[in-house]
Amino acid sequence: MSDTLTLDVIGRRVEVNGEYATVRFSGVVPPTAGLWLGVEWDNPERGKHDGSHEGTVYFKCRHPTGGSFIRPNKVNFGVDFLTAVKNRYALEDGPEGDRKEQVVIIGNKPVETVGFDSIIKQQSQLSKLQEISLRNCAVNCAGEKGGIAETCPNIRKLDLSRNLLSSWEVIRMGDQLKHLDVLNLSENKLQFPSGSPSLIGMFSALKVLVLNRTGITWAEVLQCAPGWPVLEELYLESDNIFISERPTDVLQMLKVLDLSSNQSVGENQLFLIAHLPRLEQLILSDTGISSIHFPDAGIGCKTSMFPSLQYLVVNDNQISQWSFINELDKLQSLHSLSCVRNPLTEGNKDAQTIRQLIIAKIGQLKTLNKCEIPLEERRGAELDYRKAFGNEWKKAGGHQDPDKNRPNEEFLAAHPRFQLLCLKYGAPEDEELKTPQPFMLKNQLLELTIKYPNQLDQKVIEKKLPVSMTIQKVKGLLSRLLKVPVSELLLSYESPKMPGREFELGNDQQTLQFYSVESGDCLLVRW
Repeated sequence: MSDTLTLDVIGRRVEVNGEYATVRFSGVVPPTAGLWLGVEWDNPERGKHDGSHEGTVYFKCRHPTGGSFIRPNKVNFGVDFLTAVKNRYALEDGPEGDRKEQVVIIGNKPVETVGFDSIIKQQSQLSKLQEISLRNCAVNCAGEKGGIAETCPNIRKLDLSRNLLSSWEVIRMGDQLKHLDVLNLSENKLQFPSGSPSLIGMFSALKVLVLNRTGITWAEVLQCAPGWPVLEELYLESDNIFISERPTDVLQMLKVLDLSSNQSVGENQLFLIAHLPRLEQLILSDTGISSIHFPDAGIGCKTSMFPSLQYLVVNDNQISQWSFINELDKLQSLHSLSCVRNPLTEGNKDAQTIRQLIIAKIGQLKTLNKCEIPLEERRGAELDYRKAFGNEWKKAGGHQDPDKNRPNEEFLAAHPRFQLLCLKYGAPEDEELKTPQPFMLKNQLLELTIKYPNQLDQKVIEKKLPVSMTIQKVKGLLSRLLKVPVSELLLSYESPKMPGREFELGNDQQTLQFYSVESGDCLLVRW
């Protein structure tokens, strides 16, 4: 880099020995001679001062040790897009001795080759490349006008993360890449444009955009969004996002929104994006969120907010109250929830009990923490929930007689699905409520009828079995009684409370309690 730099370097991104920085000053710093660059490091521990030297302020830094002065010849200002592409993908025909072994990067994978066979030549034809990764390749601009369109026009997926892009220079790239549908710009400190109408439809085919750790603001997102008319996935992790206004006429095709690690995102801000019509997946991990309330929906009703939301991720937050889980039952399309490492689910609490409670509280949930919820697990969770809080329900005004069943508002607010579970399975009987709480059962004996649907000559028997008995041990007992190998036995059961339905006991390691087998149920044995 020449020692005669002009002011146009201000704001440029640079790399020095693997560390990234932004140029804040260019000029002389007395008493030393020659040109200096004042830079603000991404990592403030790399610097020495705040932009001041011997009492003179040359530039300002956000951190007191974020700045340094560096000679221009020590700084890497980077290369243009096509230079980076050719450096990574195009093979040069060097001396014979250098051609015996080559390493070509295809996507993110290094491939060792021998010689210049036809496959290598095909990969080096840049016009055929559809997926390009230029992560950490010091790309600083698009380069010569029209050069990208001429050289590699068929790119569909482009990774430009952790480069030296300092402005929305990618607009010029997008204008040349008409087929681009995936773009990753993470870890570039971008200055976004101010109100340019030329943004509209610039990335006409783009469906996935990753802007993690770019420093983009919500206002800038909305300002740039007309350039992404068909965008379906937007990732904004660790951008210090504060949702300040509702998207209107933009982001209407969005299906996935990642707001992870944005500590400013709160309940009221979420209402501003609650009416994105196609939003199916919302990722709110590590945002510090602790509460949510949908004011348009009462107990047992569905909210009009987030109408298409199917998958919600709220890991690593401050959720400590069951009221948060109760509110999620109001989401009309929610099928999957990930909610780990929250005060509500951590500590000395039994993980299986917490899982059962969440399942019982969110009626339409099909997957919890990436584990599918089988039909028998849901039935067990709901029956256990009905028993566990049955006495509390009675004290609050609940009654087996529908005409007298009037639990108070406090109970209904804490257990909004309880009445529905009573309709589904019947109100808990007094005899049920006298037994130990189902989450604490250890040695309670179940009185079961054992039948053999495929062996009509076998005599029906009655047995008392502990609820803590595993399916494997039940099979062992039956194997000895019937003289049939354990491996050939298939178990299921029927409940008089759910006539006409049969529930498979498919996991040998689970207990009768896990499957919510109760006294009076009928065990069905086949082989």
